[in-house]
Amino acid sequence: MHRSWHGRYDPGVPFSLAHPNWTLPDMLRRSVNRFPNSPALLFYGACLTYQDLDHLATRFAISLRSLGVRPQDRVAIMLPNLPQALIAYYGALLAGAVVVQINPLYVSREIEAQLNDSGSETMVALDLFHSRIEPIRDRTALRRTILTGVQDFLPPLRRLLYPIKARMSGHWTRIKKHPSMYDFLGLLKGSAEADTSPLPSLGPDDLALLQYSGGTTGTAKGVMLTHRNLVANAFQCRYWVPDFREGHEVFLGVIPFFHAYGLSTCQHLAVLAGCPLILLPRFQITEVLEAIQKYRVTIFSGIPAMFMKLSESPKVGRYDLRSLRVCLSGASPLRAEVQDRFRRLIGVEISEGYGLTEASPVTHCNPVYGEHPEGSIGVPFPDTDVRLVDLDSGERAVPAGGLGELVVRGPQVMQGYWNKPSETHSVLRDGWLYTGDIAREDARGFFYLVDRKKDMIKSRGETVYPREVEDVLCGHPAVQDAVVVGVPDPLLGEAVKAYVVLADGHRLSEQELIGYCRQGLAKFKVPSTVEFRQELPRTFVGKALRRVLREEAAPKVGVG
Repeated sequence: MHRSWHGRYDPGVPFSLAHPNWTLPDMLRRSVNRFPNSPALLFYGACLTYQDLDHLATRFAISLRSLGVRPQDRVAIMLPNLPQALIAYYGALLAGAVVVQINPLYVSREIEAQLNDSGSETMVALDLFHSRIEPIRDRTALRRTILTGVQDFLPPLRRLLYPIKARMSGHWTRIKKHPSMYDFLGLLKGSAEADTSPLPSLGPDDLALLQYSGGTTGTAKGVMLTHRNLVANAFQCRYWVPDFREGHEVFLGVIPFFHAYGLSTCQHLAVLAGCPLILLPRFQITEVLEAIQKYRVTIFSGIPAMFMKLSESPKVGRYDLRSLRVCLSGASPLRAEVQDRFRRLIGVEISEGYGLTEASPVTHCNPVYGEHPEGSIGVPFPDTDVRLVDLDSGERAVPAGGLGELVVRGPQVMQGYWNKPSETHSVLRDGWLYTGDIAREDARGFFYLVDRKKDMIKSRGETVYPREVEDVLCGHPAVQDAVVVGVPDPLLGEAVKAYVVLADGHRLSEQELIGYCRQGLAKFKVPSTVEFRQELPRTFVGKALRRVLREEAAPKVGVG
């Protein structure tokens, strides 16, 4: 299969790959066999080798089985980038379970909805999140909750001091135990006496992950990704870097692994290649700069806001960042001025890419060393075919240079949506995934996103569904009507803006309404601004004209 964009590939990047029939645990074991004593995870001075990671994941798998977890049961994981996140992830997979990633920023209502939709009976979570889980436990199918603390895998001195620091910062929590609650470290220690019969055999076409996404219809759905889908995307990422050095690259693990983007381009890729992952649970400028310098980080996956903050920080000049070779950006558009500033300061080109959860997630990327046209999402990955089709029928190819819906197919494309056959049928047609994004292709084979066919908002690299925010807004007794849109923001990519009509006789301030939203929405979904109006633009049948509001909020370009 030869396509126009193949001519844009960096020399040495293949058009097609020989994808192995592996599972994700196979991918881990391959690196254990090749690099048993090499660092796998580095966490504030603590180090786990690949042999350590495999050993702990196997113990956790045995523990899950002893608790009653069976193949294809769903195990929810609600953890930031800690060693426990990878131990639980590979342990659940080794037990034959399906992982359900839950965003640690979610509030109780959102956690409950995802647990109920997935039917998860087991959950692994940080103890700090217990106050959000416990109130909804009895309204879900949860039979067991496994809690872990940030301190569990810190070096001895840091672990000793952690409770003091946590109490001073208000992050220490006391939890009332109940019979269905288990301690993560306790399970690992006790698994030596547990059942030692062989763990279940896995196949590459077994379901591995339910990754929740708004898809193209605006409501959260469980994207069904198999081991084969996820291994294939890891290989595509691996071979996109023509001079990739297995066992020798160093990954900065600050992009969240509970998102498909961080999972594929950082966690899976590092594990596939037997490379160390420097784990940072959150993005803090000083910690990031220190980690790059100290560990000689070579590969950094991030979102535009991260690269913007780094390029604008006055601290950058104090650190040696010359080890960086590959920087990848995704989740929202990368502004040209951020790219230029980062290149001048760091000396590295940021390769912007594109993907969606339904494709594991990466489908496009700009060449690591080749041309980077401004505003382009790059060219399709090896073994990824792409078409642009008309927006009405989705069947007719658009003329060269025209706008159309982006549809893709390849080994990384999902199996469908969990328990949602009609939604699956609407986006998977004859092997093609209909992305819901409008794009164009230039004469050289580079692709450009023009608009979203639907109205999802990308803020801080997170997906926000306007209808969900509108439902919360309209739950306030003083609100008669509300429409939410994304507006351009130099730091967030898009900011969430709410347009609100108050009910007759009611008064409400912007800050009061924003405070109300914080009670029912994760931080990244809460509107940054609220504009009160007498009425909102709607069609004759009542559909919100979000396009009109977005155009009103868009920056006006002066004519000189």
